[in-house]
Amino acid sequence: MRRVSVDIGGTFTDCFLAFDGKYVESKSLTTHNNLSSGFMDALGKACDEIGVPVAEVLEGVDAVRYATTLGTNALIERNGPKVGLVTTAGFESTVPLMRARGYGDGLGEAQQADLPAANRPAALVPMSNIVGIRERIDYKGDAILTVDEDDVRAQVRKLVDLGVQAFVVALVNAVVNPAHEKQVEQIILSEYPTHMLGSIPIVLSHRVAGRKGEYARATSSIIDAYLHDQMYHGMSTLEIALRRNGYKKPMLLVHNTSGMAQMNSTSSLQTIHSGPVAGLEATNYLSNAFKEPNLIATDMGGTSFDIGLVTADGTKFYDFNPIIDRWLVSTPMTYLHTLGAGGGSIARFDRMWNAIEVGPASAGSDPGPACYGRGGKLPTTTDANLVLGYLDEDNYAGGTIKLSKRRAERAIEEHICKPTGMSVIEAAKAIKRKVDSNMAAAIFKEVAVKGYNPKNFVILSYGGGGPLHACGYSAGIGVKRVLIPPFSSVFSALGAGNMDQLHIHETSVYMMLYDANTRAMLGDFSNFNEVVAQLEARGRDDLLRQGAKEEDIRTRLELDLRYGNQLAETGVVCPFSRIESDQDVITLLDIFSHNYAQRFGEGSQAPEAGVRINVIRVVSYLSHAQVDLKPSHAKGAGAPTPRAERICHFPSLAEGAVTAVYDYADLAEGTVINGPALIETPRTTYLVEPDWKLTVGNSGSAWLEMKS
Repeated sequence: MRRVSVDIGGTFTDCFLAFDGKYVESKSLTTHNNLSSGFMDALGKACDEIGVPVAEVLEGVDAVRYATTLGTNALIERNGPKVGLVTTAGFESTVPLMRARGYGDGLGEAQQADLPAANRPAALVPMSNIVGIRERIDYKGDAILTVDEDDVRAQVRKLVDLGVQAFVVALVNAVVNPAHEKQVEQIILSEYPTHMLGSIPIVLSHRVAGRKGEYARATSSIIDAYLHDQMYHGMSTLEIALRRNGYKKPMLLVHNTSGMAQMNSTSSLQTIHSGPVAGLEATNYLSNAFKEPNLIATDMGGTSFDIGLVTADGTKFYDFNPIIDRWLVSTPMTYLHTLGAGGGSIARFDRMWNAIEVGPASAGSDPGPACYGRGGKLPTTTDANLVLGYLDEDNYAGGTIKLSKRRAERAIEEHICKPTGMSVIEAAKAIKRKVDSNMAAAIFKEVAVKGYNPKNFVILSYGGGGPLHACGYSAGIGVKRVLIPPFSSVFSALGAGNMDQLHIHETSVYMMLYDANTRAMLGDFSNFNEVVAQLEARGRDDLLRQGAKEEDIRTRLELDLRYGNQLAETGVVCPFSRIESDQDVITLLDIFSHNYAQRFGEGSQAPEAGVRINVIRVVSYLSHAQVDLKPSHAKGAGAPTPRAERICHFPSLAEGAVTAVYDYADLAEGTVINGPALIETPRTTYLVEPDWKLTVGNSGSAWLEMKS
């Protein structure tokens, strides 16, 4: 296997290289002004480690997989193009009104509790750039009012005169019948062919989101159009850099749907949060490889802390109403909860509450934490970890970044010690205690709200900062076992290397699988099977366009079911692709009842309310060879010998403790290290707190366990 996969985070760019049986990880600081620079730097370090030139590696690899934050950055900076929205006449205010309470989307819990004081986000499409056209399709898909072509041309000219650089067409009930949206697209192309206006994107809402709901579908399409220019030029720059270095194949972009596709089959919206989703896919792989069915994936990087679930029942968790920045969108997206808690999270003293807070603001990679010596003046989680003795000043990020303990102490003194009267050590302990508490509370909430008990799970801890804080946030929710995976510091990049080429297509439906009023099961299967066939055809066309062989294409059918009009929807993986008999319906009802009971408790099922199919979803994919993790560390014998010792400070201890420092490469499989201890790898550090022990596992893994 020869494969390159890269995950770009807010602080670090992670690279995982698989080349003829050699597995190499590398990191570089993210270059936000030109992501390809950080990409090529990280790849160059990996190539140097195996002693093969970059050009030779890129010429020989079967794929380059890429998870990017480019779209996220464009939203934060608000530097997208001028977008124009074409909608059904009478619905021009749908997006500006934001469902009357949409201005609370994307805000913290405290701000949402005081919506009258909340500020609306700066509009991506101002009211002046929204036009209505005369047309109407009803909820069944029948055309009540046909498209007035002259009206469309007049409204489009108005938008062009305003300097619009991207068109969004979002018409009422277009997901039921997209004919009018397609007709508007043809009118725009005939009125303004590409040789007149250039490659101005035309985004049709039914191609972006298949669910009903005009507002979320429109915002999904607007964001997609708003990010198109940045994504196109950013990815083109990267592709040019790859071409210059000998890479000839199509680049594969990671999607937030847990799959990936070539650039010509990727929409901008699909790349948002794609890096953390790649980590969750790696968690799925590890769950099977290590026979650990229930895992809580926790990814602590430099900017954020991401939480996801892998369960024994195989339930796929999708965010039915994801919020991107400040907007509700309607597109298939693997569910992850993101918390502003990373190594670069800024600590501050909140005078109103007389308490130390950490995050969500981050120092990022530029200027970074104060200890980086790159101009940062504010204290961060990394500064606290350095002051507490957990980090080696001369051996951080593989020795590529030299840390300054004195700068970290000065930042903590200025911003935490002065207003609180604490010593530097006390303040650093308080910062660690607070960030661990924030992460523990977020984990508990995310697991419990889905109907699971966190104590029945193992925590999987990865990312550059995960193993450093795993004991702290695991103890906070009573989880006593933590698995640190192989290549933990670049685990999301490894996940990108293991993903399938995949597309998800879904559509909203209203079908009663069991009607409680008539006490009858679904009897006419033709409508259901027809919808499935249409979705399968769309997925097959996507993959064939990318050069796939039809016989290699696989599909998976998923349904979102609910009892009656309950808000809680439960995803079900259908064991067959068509409903052919009453027994198939009974099988679906049984699976749904079982999944519902596992989430909300046996006896909570409510079949007397009826069972309704809300969404039909088809996953079309190509399976790729996966990285086979092999043991990669030393097989020494006898008791391990510490490489060094240093004084470390722990929130649970009043005084500093002499802490042994080990090199992970020197530890044999099965070796047990009792805390307090530090185990260092080239790119991350495992912290074994006083009441914990670490056992070296196979394939480069490690287990942290709380002593009973």
